Amino acid sequence: MLSILGGVKRGLEFIKELVLIVLVALLFTIFIISHNKIPTSSMVSTINEGDHVLTTMLPYYYRDPEYGEIVVFKHGDESWVKRVIGKPGDEIDIIDGKVYRNGEMLDESAYLAEGMTSEPFGMDPIEFPYIVPEDHYFLLGDNRMVSQDCRYLGAIAREDIYGKAWIKIYPFNQIGKLK
Repeated sequence: MLSILGGVKRGLEFIKELVLIVLVALLFTIFIISHNKIPTSSMVSTINEGDHVLTTMLPYYYRDPEYGEIVVFKHGDESWVKRVIGKPGDEIDIIDGKVYRNGEMLDESAYLAEGMTSEPFGMDPIEFPYIVPEDHYFLLGDNRMVSQDCRYLGAIAREDIYGKAWIKIYPFNQIGKLK
């Protein structure tokens, strides 16, 4: 009889530990790191369609996004990934396919393909020059020819930006920190 009670007790301890592990993992993925599969080619060649990235929420608990960071934000029911081009109060302009922030042309050669234009195409673009509203950010995809971004949507509210795209984890031959 004692051995049966001992077995039940060990079983309950195992279940308690398993529930605790699952709870910790769940809290970790909700508040610290999440996984995102990239559904479109809007960030090529930095992040390709089908790539998997880890997103960290930690930096944005204590600071706001910085220029050049790749952020993840909610757009409707989806998570989108884009690069920070403008912060609240910045004037963004696109002249001859080049992006200007507060009158200075941005050097985007580190992440844009050579010859890539930032000129809006198709759809109804916003009017430039554009002043980024308070508590909003101006975000663009690296593959400007296919990216649906702030050129069409207007700026994204800070409250919708929840994480920084941090590490590419798939495909395995491209694992590394995102820049």
